[in-house]
Amino acid sequence: MERTLVILKPSAIQRGIIGEIITRFEKKGLILIGLKMMQLDDAILNTHYSHLAEKPYFKRVKDSMTACPVIVCCWEGKNAIEVVHTMAGATNSSKALSGTIRGDYSMSHQENIVHTSDSVETAKKELNLFFMNHELYNYQLASYKYLYGDDEID
Repeated sequence: MERTLVILKPSAIQRGIIGEIITRFEKKGLILIGLKMMQLDDAILNTHYSHLAEKPYFKRVKDSMTACPVIVCCWEGKNAIEVVHTMAGATNSSKALSGTIRGDYSMSHQENIVHTSDSVETAKKELNLFFMNHELYNYQLASYKYLYGDDEID
């Protein structure tokens, strides 16, 4: 099973759609194994968005991400990284398909509701940045046997 990071950005918090977003991942069959609210600071943002550090809009990104606390989540499931990234939709929400989180809840490129990991390597790096090992829990849902076929479980 894969693990992936989701950050519910200040735009999701301020709009009061936290529960709706989490519910979508739960209904898909992903397992929530870590969840916390935190106020991001320069240190964590400089690490997390280091690939944007030289971009002219980097300060806007940091200002947006520090507008209020965020909620960071770790979701687990078969192909969780691809599933979650697909559910989020295109980064530029105005181009995101209806039915995706960004397509249904956002019009903005910057205020695009969620961040999701885009690869196995990125997910591992991001989860280590936002969670300590003891903050992630291993358990099995009672409904687990109804989420996957017998031949789909690793």
